[in-house]
Amino acid sequence: MDASNSPLRLEHIPSKGKGLIATKPLKAGQIVLTESPLLLYSASPLFSQPSYCDNCFRTLPTQTIPCPSCSHCKFCSQKCLYIALNSSHSSWSCQTLSYLQNKTSPLSTQPFEIQVQARFIVAVYNLLMHNPSHLNILLSLHGDPNEAILDSAKFLHSLVSPFCQKNMIFSDELAAKLIAKERINSFCLMEPYSQKGPQRSIKGYGIYPKATFFNHDCIPNACRFDYVDSSDENNTDIVIRLIKDVDVGSEVCISYFRINKDYSSRKRILMEDYGFACECDRCKIEANWNDDGESKSDLPHVCFLSKYVCDKKNCAGTMAPLPPKDDEASNVLECNFCGNLKVDNAT
Repeated sequence: MDASNSPLRLEHIPSKGKGLIATKPLKAGQIVLTESPLLLYSASPLFSQPSYCDNCFRTLPTQTIPCPSCSHCKFCSQKCLYIALNSSHSSWSCQTLSYLQNKTSPLSTQPFEIQVQARFIVAVYNLLMHNPSHLNILLSLHGDPNEAILDSAKFLHSLVSPFCQKNMIFSDELAAKLIAKERINSFCLMEPYSQKGPQRSIKGYGIYPKATFFNHDCIPNACRFDYVDSSDENNTDIVIRLIKDVDVGSEVCISYFRINKDYSSRKRILMEDYGFACECDRCKIEANWNDDGESKSDLPHVCFLSKYVCDKKNCAGTMAPLPPKDDEASNVLECNFCGNLKVDNAT
């Protein structure tokens, strides 16, 4: 991120901690970061049958390829099976998950959240066994364990530790630190959009160590795109694209959820999931709103939402211009949720 040709640099921002600052004037539609995941893991409870490939997370075809050693993991192709067997679904991971997914497993009666945390622990332990150097990257991320995390970490580590090699550094304290990092820093990989509903559910989670330093703003100047169900070889990459121009020295922010949420919902989510209260201009205004009947349509953030919230049924994603060509800004906006395109006649 500190490379001389990078459009962003990491800086300490008062009252926010670390954040990403523009190193030069940036254009609307410009891609400022493309990053592959350090770690991917399923969002499905252990005792369910996911409808997506356990390697690439694309929707499974009619004919699937199962893991030859267990009945739980399925893949969309021989290539994905081969990649997984040599990385995320190693023999260790396969053996451990098979134990955890047994009908007699202590996890069978646990809440879905604990079952997904178990998937994370197996995935991160497997990663660190193959790439120990990644531990420092993970531990450098924001997040500290609370009492609830400490309790679940002790429980999950007690289940997984019998399968770990004796020379491994894993402990319940480390498990708690990792779960705390995951909770704040993971990004969702979503099911395909459907106009008929239901609203998109989560396929999996990914840890993207650079992207996690984007701070939140309720009126962001950038948004996140993913193309999980595309045929692209790097379909699980995260792409951060600017919604509008950004001056040199200004912070680049994203929204941690869809931007059309009301003030009380945003306040609750940010405090419960991320542990902070937003003090952006939009929140300051909306905190004092009342039903006096006065028109608010000319407020800057109301105009922003009107322009950049996708109006397609069952969507409400964020619209951002397509990348500029030959330094010419595009007047076509793309939704980061459903992929809808529309022409911005005001550009």
